[in-house]
Amino acid sequence: MSVLCVVGDVWGVTQLSDVVYVVCQVSSRISRFTATTYKRLTDIVIEDLELNDIAACEQTSYVYAADSYNVWRMLTDGSDIKRWLPKSPSDTFKPWTLSVTSTRLLVTSYLTRQLIQFDADGDELRRVHLPDYMYPWHAVESPVGTFIVGLYNKQLKHAQVAEVNTGGEVLRQFSSPLGENQDLHVAVDSRGNIFVADFDNHHILLLDAHLSLRRVIIDEHQLNDKPRRLCYREQSGQLMIALEYGGVTVFEVLCR
Repeated sequence: MSVLCVVGDVWGVTQLSDVVYVVCQVSSRISRFTATTYKRLTDIVIEDLELNDIAACEQTSYVYAADSYNVWRMLTDGSDIKRWLPKSPSDTFKPWTLSVTSTRLLVTSYLTRQLIQFDADGDELRRVHLPDYMYPWHAVESPVGTFIVGLYNKQLKHAQVAEVNTGGEVLRQFSSPLGENQDLHVAVDSRGNIFVADFDNHHILLLDAHLSLRRVIIDEHQLNDKPRRLCYREQSGQLMIALEYGGVTVFEVLCR
């Protein structure tokens, strides 16, 4: 296990090539570190914003950051920063979290209960409306083209991981042993294995492609803090975990 020292409640972590990017709550600053030695690099600052999350795309070499109203796009060194989404001033989907699959950006909107997917040019590919009782915290595209969503189920009054299709139909769900969970972040690998940041229980869970629990892969004794965000690098087997009270821990995990 390795640790990146960051001050503040970490709300987003991602990696692009050999640089790790971190954002903290109520901050307009993006901290950057080398992925090998974790040496601090020059920060990126987007003035007067409070960032919610960050994601990166290897194919396009762009970094994306979300505040409560917009998604911003920039080059790896923080140059050429642009307000990228929404394209229409009338579109108020209110982004919360981000994920990238290939060149597609997936925006999760908690307040409007939507998943909105965009191509590399920022054109909308699809908009998935979830049932009225499902409030999504984070979502990723699965290898089969469905969406894995960490959410709060208002009917059941607890957190779930659900798989939904492009029409918003719920295909399967996983609940136990999740509690209310203030934030449920997920990551997926090319085989469909799903990592879940179980915030309330201080665990990282591993689910299979059918949303059945395989095991707890990282427990509260290894974390010593609540996990809020995940970034999984399948090439290296490294799982970066952003913690509630500051810091990012890096574990090597095997999913065989």
